[in-house]
Amino acid sequence: MQASDTANPAYFHKVVDCQWACPAHTPVPEYIRLIAQGRYDDAYMVNWVSNVFPGILGRTCDRPCEPACRRGRVEEKNAAKPEAVAICRLKRVAADHKSEELRARLPQPLARNGKRVACIGAGPASLTVARDLATQGYAVTLFDGEAKAGGFIRTQIPRFRLPESVIDEECGYILGLGVELRAGQRIASMRALLAEDYDAVFVGCGAPRGRDLALPGRQEAAAQIRIGIEWLASVSFGHVTSVAPRVIVLGGGNTAMDCCRSARRLGAQSVTVAVRSGYAQMKASPWEKEDAEHEGIPILDFHQPLAFVHEGGRLVGMRFKRVQQGDEIEIPCDEVLLAVGQENAFPWIERDCGIDFDAETGLPRLDAASFQSSLPRVFFGGDAAFGPKNIITAVAHGHEAAVSIDRYLHGEPLAKRPPPHVNLLSQKMGIHEWSYDNDISNALRSKVPWAAAEAALASIKVEVELGFDAATAFKEAQRCLNCDVQTVFAPKLCIECDACADICPMDCISFTDNGAEDDLRGRLRAPALNAAQDLYVSTPLKTARVMVKDEDVCLHCGLCAERCPTGAWDMQKFLLLTTKAGPACRDHETRKAVAGAAT
Repeated sequence: MQASDTANPAYFHKVVDCQWACPAHTPVPEYIRLIAQGRYDDAYMVNWVSNVFPGILGRTCDRPCEPACRRGRVEEKNAAKPEAVAICRLKRVAADHKSEELRARLPQPLARNGKRVACIGAGPASLTVARDLATQGYAVTLFDGEAKAGGFIRTQIPRFRLPESVIDEECGYILGLGVELRAGQRIASMRALLAEDYDAVFVGCGAPRGRDLALPGRQEAAAQIRIGIEWLASVSFGHVTSVAPRVIVLGGGNTAMDCCRSARRLGAQSVTVAVRSGYAQMKASPWEKEDAEHEGIPILDFHQPLAFVHEGGRLVGMRFKRVQQGDEIEIPCDEVLLAVGQENAFPWIERDCGIDFDAETGLPRLDAASFQSSLPRVFFGGDAAFGPKNIITAVAHGHEAAVSIDRYLHGEPLAKRPPPHVNLLSQKMGIHEWSYDNDISNALRSKVPWAAAEAALASIKVEVELGFDAATAFKEAQRCLNCDVQTVFAPKLCIECDACADICPMDCISFTDNGAEDDLRGRLRAPALNAAQDLYVSTPLKTARVMVKDEDVCLHCGLCAERCPTGAWDMQKFLLLTTKAGPACRDHETRKAVAGAAT
């Protein structure tokens, strides 16, 4: 194998599994350490720069970081079901425990630069674009048909999961940067908007149309059958305050989980979720399914809906085929909520205005990296770009689109993407002393306390999860393995004493002859079975052997660096910050900075 290119920012970034998996690449271990130190404002700002909505995402994120967490791979003997660090709920800790002085730390916008940008929709993607561009002096206007900013964050996520006060606060931080919100103003014509001479337009209107289900009885029983996302919005705005006694929710995603738990709180005597796939194949996050079942809601998998059963135009049940048994059953119900998917809808974009759409998907044709449409000054992001995803993906899209808009309005090519800011800093404070705490806790994952069931199930507005207190947050933060504190190897200093290999608790360091990757993975002290994670391979040592470390199971404990008699190993904190809109993302600004430094 070739020696690992550790100068490539992606190498050590990939080792920080949680940050690598996060679409917005939030520096997770960095803010967890700050929480452990009680520096909640600093932890909040690390999140705010990266994912924009720490309080919102700390309650509602799909948590792609947690399945990637190294903790869930290396503590097999510590629990029957090893669990990741509670990354998402620690994010909420930063939001819940921040001080009143935090607002003063938000950046002040630069002087207006004369450029105007319109954002259609005021959801997470548009709000991210607005945040990134407003701080750089752009005049940003948000258009939204609702009375407040937030988009689907506000209209589709139930209040028992996300209080409105949190949405108001974090949207308010962005609007406070001088962003104009034209609430209650839904764009009816792209052509008309383009005529208003905005320098760029960002479309972040989401995927606003819920899918219907054309089955026998659908039209006859239409009054008792509701589209899930529309029903959730009606609940959010207080237009729906009650529900029929017996409710069936069709669908296996997070929207279905929100529907069934909302129906339970609105007074349904029985709520049943039916999904045609297997339980494990449901799109809902595992914790969303667990929360629904914890509240007494059964989930019937492998149930294929066949018909809505009605009597005299009134719904009385649904007929299903049980796929595994091969028989048919009828489940009584008085109301059905359809949560079988969402679709994009762009009836307000004239098809002759210069924006191309894919005939099959109905989605705009975009450059996958820049989010630019076929009409150069129009960009898309969030669910409006590539179909329904989640909040953190919308935020990631918003950052990239803001960079593209900034480069576009400075006449720079969009195909070239700005590199991230990367730093490696030694944590050495003495022979056996580090500036970070590597005394990792063996405790199991902390449970988030819930409100009392009688209170939580009696109201749609009582928040279920109460969040960690400071003591529990510290305990949970101590479970983090500090994966961003990298084991950095200097081959020229190595005397091949094998002391590091002997002391490694995971047997992940080997000194051996080089070879092809498949062969090498099998010859290590402990076979490296996860090919998705790299091997750290050194240049040839004095004996022509190479040092090989399995990055997959390394605990970042620092024992190798403590044991090494020559200092060939060092623990260096890796920090990666993605480049946002502004001077750092522009080629001519970068050249100017380099030239200035040279003189």
